[in-house]
Amino acid sequence: MELRHLRYFVAVAEAGSVTVAAARELHTSQPSLSRQIRDLEHEVGAQLLTRRARGVELTPAGRAFLDPARSVLSQVAAASEAARRAARPAKPCFSLGFLTGHELTWMPEALRILRDELPNIDVMISSQYSPLLADGLSQGKIDAAFLRRERGTPGLAFRLLIKEPLTVVLPSNHRLAVRKSIAPRDLVGETFVTVSRTAPVLRAIIDNYLKRSRVDITPAHEADHVTMGLSLIASTHGVGLLPAYAKNFLPASLSTRPLKGDAPSVELLLGYKKSNDSPILKLLLSRLDQLVARVSQHTR
Repeated sequence: MELRHLRYFVAVAEAGSVTVAAARELHTSQPSLSRQIRDLEHEVGAQLLTRRARGVELTPAGRAFLDPARSVLSQVAAASEAARRAARPAKPCFSLGFLTGHELTWMPEALRILRDELPNIDVMISSQYSPLLADGLSQGKIDAAFLRRERGTPGLAFRLLIKEPLTVVLPSNHRLAVRKSIAPRDLVGETFVTVSRTAPVLRAIIDNYLKRSRVDITPAHEADHVTMGLSLIASTHGVGLLPAYAKNFLPASLSTRPLKGDAPSVELLLGYKKSNDSPILKLLLSRLDQLVARVSQHTR
């Protein structure tokens, strides 16, 4: 498996079309790109894309593969940047972490704010689970991170960005999909997909909500991240509760519905070490309202 295979797959998945990705993103021929995707599927041992009349759709295996593929490319880009930085005179460096899945929404605007005012800085990007980001902040390996309010981090400070309501994710042809909103009791008896302990804050919110709602639901499956959760929901014809940003990853086979009543929400915060006196961090903190406004405008 070569890195170009991952780049081609991610480009096709994001474009939703082999033809569009070939012409606009990769500047290669459509037959060549299709051949590269087939080679990747052969190497992985699973079909990743389903060809449709109007483009392509990710299979459950493709959805499970997409997020790790993005992560690999992100890490390779970070390694390449580290090597280039070592080969040239040092620039101010700032390490920015993102809870996996949120980099798609928050990273472009955060980088734009930083580089508009500080064009000569190096920004290192990492995408990880929230507890790992908190550890990175505590150890001084990361300057700022978009994450949950993790426990046991007395040396960290947090600034609230948004509160995301939890939403019901389910197959588009599920019997509950005809409803405008779904009550917790409607989920009883369904194949329930929840998040694993890699997301302890979100898991606690979901568990507490079901407990307060007085419904007895035993999760059938646990997912480490959003794309894995969506894949499990699609493949098992189950249901799950996920933050609203999961809509960014929905395939055509899945839909979301709001919860009836007072739906729980999960916070996304910017975390940083209290003792970090980086001027770049101070700039980012001073522009948080602007950052939230920009992201909110793009996600309406």
